[in-house]
Amino acid sequence: MQITDTAAIVTGGASGLGAATARALAGRGAKVFAVDLPGAIEKAPIVDGITYTAADVTDADQVQTAVEQAAGSGNPLRIVVNCAGIGPSARIAGRKGVHDLDLFRKVLEINLLGTFNVMRLAASAIGETEADQHGQRGVVVNTASVAAYDGQIGQAAYAASKGGVASLTLPAARDLSSSGIRVMTIAPGIVDTPMLATVSEEFRQGLADGVPFPKRLGTPEDYAQLALDIVEHDYLNGEVIRMDGALRMAPR
Repeated sequence: MQITDTAAIVTGGASGLGAATARALAGRGAKVFAVDLPGAIEKAPIVDGITYTAADVTDADQVQTAVEQAAGSGNPLRIVVNCAGIGPSARIAGRKGVHDLDLFRKVLEINLLGTFNVMRLAASAIGETEADQHGQRGVVVNTASVAAYDGQIGQAAYAASKGGVASLTLPAARDLSSSGIRVMTIAPGIVDTPMLATVSEEFRQGLADGVPFPKRLGTPEDYAQLALDIVEHDYLNGEVIRMDGALRMAPR
């Protein structure tokens, strides 16, 4: 799947993994529509080739508007990368009380339902495009986490949501195969995103030391590189790729 002269949607596109992916796609000649919440977009830098679109990924009408904007850009909508997500921590039960049900619901709604919402609406639009010479129309790259497999203490909601994204990969790929749309998922390990910006350098180094090799934190650019590799590798479909330096998370 070529990237040049296509349209791409990247959710969570104003910061972190999404911002790096949006920049990489734009640098390769795609018209990128970076979908994020209004507050995040206000802080995002202006980048050639990137149009910021305010939308809540759990809102069907807002996402449909963003999809229509991308599909009507003059380039065929071929690429969707779902990076929007949250990762609050809370134990199921403990000294601080019982896990808040609304928090659990919110994490699943944003991370899992939001991913599915964007995928279903974008896939419908991609399916209306003309296929390339190999019968392909597009590719969706979703974001899980190593927490889907190695969820730590306090990650019940996050791990459940990302496990859902991982499990969604194969049936989604099978569902959309008749439309010429591939579906892949990246499961990052510990990535140096804004969520880690508030921790000490000592703590960050401790996290890096726990990675077998290379002994460093992942970067948003690592994620973006893998996302673009997936887009261009036509035989990758229906699989989850761990991007974690062989890390297996301890209980805490």
